[in-house]
Amino acid sequence: MTGPVPERIRRSIKRGAYRALLHPWFAVTSRRPIGTNVYRREWDALILLDTCRVDALRAVAPEYEFISDVDSIISVGSTSSEWIANTFRERYTPDINETAYLSANAFSERVIEERQFPIESPFVDWRTVTADEFLLLDQAWRHGPDPEYKHMSAEDLTDRAIVAAREYDPDRLIVHYSQPHKPYVANAKAEDRELRFFEREPFRALREGDTDYQTVWESYLDNLRMGLDSVERLLANIDADRVVLSADHGESFGEYGGVIYGHPRAVPHPHVKRVPWAVTTAEDIGTADPDIDISGRATMQRDAKEHLQGLGYL
Repeated sequence: MTGPVPERIRRSIKRGAYRALLHPWFAVTSRRPIGTNVYRREWDALILLDTCRVDALRAVAPEYEFISDVDSIISVGSTSSEWIANTFRERYTPDINETAYLSANAFSERVIEERQFPIESPFVDWRTVTADEFLLLDQAWRHGPDPEYKHMSAEDLTDRAIVAAREYDPDRLIVHYSQPHKPYVANAKAEDRELRFFEREPFRALREGDTDYQTVWESYLDNLRMGLDSVERLLANIDADRVVLSADHGESFGEYGGVIYGHPRAVPHPHVKRVPWAVTTAEDIGTADPDIDISGRATMQRDAKEHLQGLGYL
């Protein structure tokens, strides 16, 4: 009589099956992405809150006057690299030519500049534009890293976005914040302490029973608030009739049986693929005047691999 299959073997089988599905998934979706491309919607400024779920933005919305109704769309990716590859597609080149994209996420370099796509295969046909097609492509994560907590601070990205909006006056402005992506640093920064295990590795903490769902969820919401506090300053220092708060993808905290945590590639999980779509407005009343030059080279040339590892990738 045989015994139960060891857990390590079960995990290995699951990983193998998942990897086998990646090639046919991307063979189809690199040609016809599943979801709504943001360029099919009307907006002047798009604020991306990395990993922000619909229910998370709805939970904190009453705390912010600039957020009212929170609708949703289906994202074209379940990871940042997939979203970037499927958003900035050749068919939208005229709109991209008028876009200033400021990113706190190093996948903007990997995908757009280095052409490292979510998967490489002769059956996959990525149709992503090159860096030269943007009015401005600002790899902001190179300039203002937070080495202690791994994120680029929301404040630094906001400063760069204010300068970009005033100097370039783009038809389309995309500001890609790192928050609320893990590590969940908000409380550690506020209390001037090191990260706790569940803040640094929330999904391991949940899988291993180190902490409970509510503790991790509240820490995630605090990271979201940290980003939104800076977005509020951005909205008072740019002019845009139609601003949208959204996300590249969402996040799974082990719902539906604890099968999926985080945001793996090619995963049609509802909490990962469905993202917020909240419309607001912005008016430059001049409350901030950042003294920075966004046209020059980065003062801190941070390595993309190091940056992504700090956020739990690679």
